[in-house]
Amino acid sequence: MSEIRNKIIALKKFMGASIIGQDDLVNKLIITLLADGNALVEGAPGLAKTKAIKTLASLIKAQYNRIQFTPDLLPADITGSDIYVASTGEFEFKKGPIFANLVLADEINRAPAKVQSALLEAMAERQVSVGGKTYKLPELFMVLATQNPIEHEGTYNLPEAQLDRFLMYIKIDQPEAETEKKILRLGRQEVADGGVKTVPVLGVEDVLAARNEALQVHMSEEVEEYLVQLIMATRHPEKYDTKLAGYVMFGASPRATLALDRCAKIHAWISGRDFVTPDDIQAVVFDILRHRIILTFEAQAEGVTTDKIISALLKLVPLP
Repeated sequence: MSEIRNKIIALKKFMGASIIGQDDLVNKLIITLLADGNALVEGAPGLAKTKAIKTLASLIKAQYNRIQFTPDLLPADITGSDIYVASTGEFEFKKGPIFANLVLADEINRAPAKVQSALLEAMAERQVSVGGKTYKLPELFMVLATQNPIEHEGTYNLPEAQLDRFLMYIKIDQPEAETEKKILRLGRQEVADGGVKTVPVLGVEDVLAARNEALQVHMSEEVEEYLVQLIMATRHPEKYDTKLAGYVMFGASPRATLALDRCAKIHAWISGRDFVTPDDIQAVVFDILRHRIILTFEAQAEGVTTDKIISALLKLVPLP
């Protein structure tokens, strides 16, 4: 096992010890970081969404900013704006909080579409355009957004175009009883110790090196064909099940294919392998596809979710 992989495993273990019961969330956040993507995390209040993201940021020697989304937020509050400087008589660009390595967009669905769309260029192009000028974002850049699924008053649904910019759409659930006890004990311990002390274990150069190494993982032609057939099944489900076809309006785009390829390789690398298996694809496929499959009104009326569609397709598409 390489030295840089050992550092990533150490990062993962520390986060797992600090955020009890959310091992899958921790794993997916690290995969998103190494895949050079953005993540949308959805879960009820109190499930350590923000804590997980803040802990990840604290363990990396990188700049971290938090943006609390509210209905009165303006696009310039995110991107920054040109400020008139009286002493020089000229306008000077003042950078907004988007200019950081890790950006927490807390409760992103609380802001209207105009503000949400301000993130689109940054997430897709890694740049910001203000006043006719373009400003590049750092090489290591990731938006980690959160949203609350149970509160709808005063919220705005994210448009499909913006959802597609998120590499992963991660959903988290309430913990089991045994996990709840561990959370309780950890909370007591943190109060007694005066909070968790975190020490950065990775630098920006380490993350970039890990990213390059992970993407060198081998994927055989058979596994690659399986990946492609999964994507094609979302576009043409009638080849597998006519009833399933009535539930899907639009399938996943080529962006999903690229995302699934990158994340499966990184999952295999973190697991200690230098080759991808179908299990690696299946481990990340829900987070990659759940926001990229558009359902019909019939599916919504019958309570069919994208996760159910993905589960059905995994059973129907033959393994290599």
